[in-house]
Order: sequence, then structure tokens, then C-alpha cells
Amino acid sequence: MMPASTNQALGPDVVHVVDHLFRHESGKMVATLTGILGFHNLHLAEDAVQEALLKAMQKWAFSGVPRNPSAWLMQVAKNHALDAVRRERNFRSKEEEIQMSFEHRCDGEAESIHFDDEIRDDQLRLMFACCHAALPRETQVALTLKTLCGFGEEEIAAAFLTSRAAMTKRLVRARQQIRQAGIPLEIPAGNELSARLEAVLQTLYLLFNEGYKASRGEELVRHDLCQEAIRLTTLLLDHVAGNRPKTHALLSLMLLSGARLSTRVDAEGNLLLLADQDRSLWDRTMIQRGLLHLNESAAGDEISEFHLQAGIAYCHCTAESYEATDWPRILKLYDILVETNRSPVVALNRAVAISKVHGPEEGLKAVNQIPAPETLKSYYLLHAVVAQFHFELRDFAEAAKHFQRARELTGVKGERAFLAERWRACQEENGRASR
Repeated sequence: MMPASTNQALGPDVVHVVDHLFRHESGKMVATLTGILGFHNLHLAEDAVQEALLKAMQKWAFSGVPRNPSAWLMQVAKNHALDAVRRERNFRSKEEEIQMSFEHRCDGEAESIHFDDEIRDDQLRLMFACCHAALPRETQVALTLKTLCGFGEEEIAAAFLTSRAAMTKRLVRARQQIRQAGIPLEIPAGNELSARLEAVLQTLYLLFNEGYKASRGEELVRHDLCQEAIRLTTLLLDHVAGNRPKTHALLSLMLLSGARLSTRVDAEGNLLLLADQDRSLWDRTMIQRGLLHLNESAAGDEISEFHLQAGIAYCHCTAESYEATDWPRILKLYDILVETNRSPVVALNRAVAISKVHGPEEGLKAVNQIPAPETLKSYYLLHAVVAQFHFELRDFAEAAKHFQRARELTGVKGERAFLAERWRACQEENGRASR
């Protein structure tokens, strides 16, 4: 987002506010501007919002944060977009119409609640527009994460188990294709709807995942991203285009998983495993909402991967204790899931379930059978899981090696501290065994 040198020059309050607004408002502003300028001018909308954020960092450091920062940013972004429109010969005939649209929809004096009310349909529309069939599926999802969710290339690359450079090239090609093909801003109808809905749901799933387990940064859990994913999925359900059993299943998964967020880290922000979490602190209201949507998802004949993952989350949320977890049922759900989702990450999660039912040796065998293992070579959780299996088998030297490798690969401070502690436990066990 912001260069380190800029961060150091600004006060901590300004940095925090701009970072917060980048996550929470940039996608909304891009959606509003794109709704007026047209989807083929997505790059212009993104540039205008970026310019507004840069000006905020420069101006607020001296004048302070305004009473309504969202409206301030929207006004600056609007002005920048209008200036760009005036420079574009093709837009000159439409300048008056665009000016009227801006004045109607981007009132700089509006209250934030009014801003949110106006953006809702635009944001949903832009999600579907980014998932246009002319773009490859992964590019659809990546573009939406970048445009609407404020993700950086590194975060998106982590979600797809690829490099930042490869993801940057993919996003550049997508924007070029949008401009050259003149892809329209629209919510499709008929048969095309289902194809686009799949990518929209996948985007929301990855948005929640990044909040549930951040790929980079100081915080392991990003509550803001989880809340935004839940908000957008709820919004999608309220729209006729998105009110589907699969959407209910995804929202159920988010709620059942989100109910446990407050117990995933300790007071210092370090990772707490499921076995160590205080279940009395789980959000029972969210669990009940999750169960309600899980029931709603039962309509129809389709069983999606979101249904299966929600079923796994249900097993965890309804177990009275870690020891009482129905691991055989969870394994059965993973057995079905790997048939519908060939992701090596799903196969890795299944290996954990196998170890809980049949022991760590069988878990290791399952890891060795994961297809396309090269995609997980730099994935820290692979090494963390293998390390734990070796630890349970009392092969502490091998466990220590994999815990160390996992620690080197993770980009999250709380996970590094947890893995360092596990490495020390291996060293202590090794010392005892050699006496």
C-alpha cells in the first residue's frame, strides 16, 4: 500500500486511518466511479481513488483527518476523474452528463451512511462485471480481489499459490483485455448468471480466508476482512442474482468459522490451535446464524464445496470439546471434497483429518500422495503439518527441520512466534531423548 518512508513521515493516526479507508472504502469508491465512467474505464476509476488516498496522506498529516474522511476521499477522487475526463477527447461530448452523475451520486457533503446506501448495488454490479466470461476464471477472481477488496498482488498471489510477478502480469493483461474488448458493466441474466456467480462466490471465499488467516503482516486474524466478506455475501443473498443454496452454504461457512475468530490468537497475537481455544468464548449468535443458513442451503439437489466445508465447520462448532470432535465424519466430508476440489490445500487438510482418525503415520502417507506437490513446496502449512506428524511420531529432529522451514516461509508475525516455540519444543525433546 504505502511506502515505508511515507509511513515513517506520517503520524500513526493518519497512517491507521488511510490504511483503514484503503481496505474499507477504496473498492466502494472504485465501484461508484466505474458505474458512471463505464467498466472499460476501470483503470481511470482506480487511478482517481489512488490519487485521493495519496492526497489524503499528504494533506491530513498537516491539517488533520476531516470529520467525514470517506466523503472527503470521494470528492477528491471525483475531481481527479473529472480532470481526466476533460483531457480525454472521446469524453468531451459526455462531460456534462458525467458531471451531473457525479453531483447526484458522489455528494462530498453526504454522510457516510448515505454513501454506503448508494454504493450497494454498484459494488455488487462491479463484482459481477469483474467476473466476465471473456476473462479466465482465476483472473476474474484476482481482478475482483484487487479492485473491490483492496488486496495487493502479494496477497492475491498467496491465495493462488503463485508468485507476485506472475499475478501482476495477469492483472495487467486483464485490464488491457477489458479496454480492448470494451467489456460492459452489467449483471448478466439467464444461463450466464451461474458462471459468473461461481467466480463471485470464490472471490468472497478468498476474501474471508485472508481475514481468517492473513498471508502477510503483523496480525494473524483480520476481523475487518472477515466482516466485509460476511457483509458482501449477505448483500449478495439479498439480490435475486445471488440468492442460491450455494450462497447460503458459503455464508454458513463464514459465520461458523467467524464465530471462533476471537479465540484463534492469544493476548500477544500468537496462534492458538483449535485444541487450545476456549470454546466458551465462541460467538453463539453467529453459530446460530450459521446453522440457519446451513439449513437454507439444503434446498435443491446440488452439494457444493461450500456445503462440504460448512459441514466440516459445523462439526467443529457443535463439538463440546476438542476430544469430542467427530473426526470420522469430518474425514468423510473431506473424502467427498477432494473429489470435487482438486486443490492440494484441500488434500493437505484431508491428511490432517486422516491423522486424527488413523494416526500420524497414515497422515504422512496421505501428504506424500498429494497431487502436484510442487505447488505446496513454498507453502508454510505443508511443512507445519508434516512437522506435527513427525513430532507425534517422536521423530523430533525431522519435526524441528520442518518447523524451522515453516517459520521461514510464513509472512505473519504471530505464526512465526508459534512455530519458533514448536521448534524449541522439538529441541527440548531431542535433548531428553539423548540423555
